[in-house]
Amino acid sequence: MLKNFLRIACLLLLVLGSYWAKAEDGYKLWLRYNRITNKAVAAEYRSFLSAVYFPSTSPTATVAKQEIETASIGLLEARLRLASSVEQATLIVATPRTCPELGDLEQTKALSKLGKDGFMVFTAKLKGKQRLVVVANEDVGLLYGVFKLLTELQNGVHLKSIFISDYPKIENRILNHWDNLDGSVERGYAGNSIFKWEELPKRIDPRYIDYARANASIGINGTVLNNVNANSKILSTAYIAKVKALANVLRLYGIRVYLTAKFTAPMELGGLKTADPLNEDVKKWWKEKIAEIYQAIPDFGGFCVKANSEGQPGPQDYGRSHAQGANLLADLLKPHNGLLMWRAFVYNNKASDDRVVEAYNEFKPLDGQFSSNVLLQVKNGPIDFQPREPFNPLFGAMPNTQLMLEVQITQEYLGFDKHLVYLAPLFEECLQADTYAWGKGATISKVISKKISAGQQTAIAGVANVGNIKNWTGHPFGQANWFAFGRLAWNPDLTSADIAKEWLGLTFSNDPKFINTALDMMMNSREAAVDYMTPLGLTMLMDVSHYRPAPWRRDKPAPVLSAESFHRADRLGIGYDRSSAGSKATAQYQTPLKEIFDDPKSCPEKYLLWFHHVSWDFKLKSGLPVWDGLCRHYYQGVEQVAKMADQWNQLGPFVDAEQFKKVQSLLTTQHEEATLWRDANVLYFQSLSNRPIPAVLTPPGRSLDEVKALLKTQGSR
Repeated sequence: MLKNFLRIACLLLLVLGSYWAKAEDGYKLWLRYNRITNKAVAAEYRSFLSAVYFPSTSPTATVAKQEIETASIGLLEARLRLASSVEQATLIVATPRTCPELGDLEQTKALSKLGKDGFMVFTAKLKGKQRLVVVANEDVGLLYGVFKLLTELQNGVHLKSIFISDYPKIENRILNHWDNLDGSVERGYAGNSIFKWEELPKRIDPRYIDYARANASIGINGTVLNNVNANSKILSTAYIAKVKALANVLRLYGIRVYLTAKFTAPMELGGLKTADPLNEDVKKWWKEKIAEIYQAIPDFGGFCVKANSEGQPGPQDYGRSHAQGANLLADLLKPHNGLLMWRAFVYNNKASDDRVVEAYNEFKPLDGQFSSNVLLQVKNGPIDFQPREPFNPLFGAMPNTQLMLEVQITQEYLGFDKHLVYLAPLFEECLQADTYAWGKGATISKVISKKISAGQQTAIAGVANVGNIKNWTGHPFGQANWFAFGRLAWNPDLTSADIAKEWLGLTFSNDPKFINTALDMMMNSREAAVDYMTPLGLTMLMDVSHYRPAPWRRDKPAPVLSAESFHRADRLGIGYDRSSAGSKATAQYQTPLKEIFDDPKSCPEKYLLWFHHVSWDFKLKSGLPVWDGLCRHYYQGVEQVAKMADQWNQLGPFVDAEQFKKVQSLLTTQHEEATLWRDANVLYFQSLSNRPIPAVLTPPGRSLDEVKALLKTQGSR
């Protein structure tokens, strides 16, 4: 273990030593540590950072100390001096165990309530002198406290009055990588996987360290290394050695590794004839495999499992329930303190009446049947990471089951890495949705943080958008979605606007003129995407690549003689009837939501066509008929993208030239593609409604046939 740590520490020093030689190409993410130009602020910071007392020598404490040293060189162009005692220090970074003097301070009396990840940052008089203090119960808390302090330094906070007391509201904050062992990434748009399996375990890519730093800086403490559509080979002895090498790096930054397990691994790796969860040979195989993993990786986090969905194998193949399948693995993980994250995204590949209701119907009857270390991983909406969906009704339906939220950071349905779509408003919309499961105020934020629901484990997962491209995410603003997920995983009640301000200041500029304009761009970008893609509750209008518009597409869940599966548009009207007279999806919500959603007159218009099939003349709250309102939304979305491009053009003086030109080019592409989305949908729905484009709007300058022909020539994205 010591040998591995020394090897990684040397590599870390090489990485940080060359950190500042890199051009501003986006690689540094929000950890730029650019020089502070305000002389008064810089002088104040130097007075507090001139000598640091860092008594802990653990691997995690060591990388925290190295982060302060790196930031000091960047922010203040000064090397940090290490103090050997409290008396010599201007900055103290310690736990009460390693620095007993901190236990005498009034501020630290509340420290015990902050848990292992919590921390405090404040100034206090100690040994007759004012000192800056970062204190935590454990060294991982010190790491989070250091990153918080460095964030505040970059934002120009006055240290003399600083006081921060913080802890995560969710215990397990996990990135899900849909990375394959061949280096490809399912639904990844920023190059290949950052995990180079062919080089592991012998070579540790320096990028793993910067990946770990970035995650730790926003509080992420877990990562699932492989795709939910799993390859059993990841559980082989050879690959466990590779996973161990990654775990040794990520552990330094408080990050546990998890793996996605394929349900039929006992057959594919173990040579068994069955994967039946009640079979004794299957149990024995899993027990031995799990013991092998923990022998190599003592802090292994556990498994994520996708089963009986989209053709993946699972317990139902053997007549067993999801609970029986999950509990097989969970019970074997439990002695090792491992978690079992069982995905609730299930639907079969055959035709069904309504895919939206499937997960609820599968899992609601199993409430209370899962083992105590099972977390049911539930997507934010009941279909599949659409630009907008109502929240998944399972969050209000399983009081005796531990639920975790799964959101998608990668933009599978939102323009890949070509469109600027800030996703925090989408995440926030879900987190603050009221399920009414325990009365008014039972938000999803409270459900997953266990403020109102059963169980001890808390978790949240985000499908990662990173790849090996230089700037990690392709679109520079894609970094904001990674950042926002981490911040909301730490505290699900933060606002998307506050997170955007923080990210903009760390990544580009703290100038108020820049912040105000860029913030407006970001905060309106998601609604713009909804407008030019799927307004008024429409959904799944994409082609099979999930990129281009294809409202004419028929999909697997469509009954043979029905209209298109997800919008049901015809000459009479548009929308999917999920009311009590239709597929009864509204009945899966609690009162009063089920009644509100069930009536088209009370249903929020943003979900109108999700829950109801209405006539083209149905009156919206504006007084406009649905047809006119639909057209206006599509045009409004395109106009907002044009506004975003104009706003960005004003921000050149505040942004590195390379980054500025890249975003400028991408916004041009987004405007062209938003226009294509608008034209495809407006012209197609016009062919059914047989109504004119409203006179206040300029009709598309091409026909529906021309749009379809253009889309065919574009190829795959």
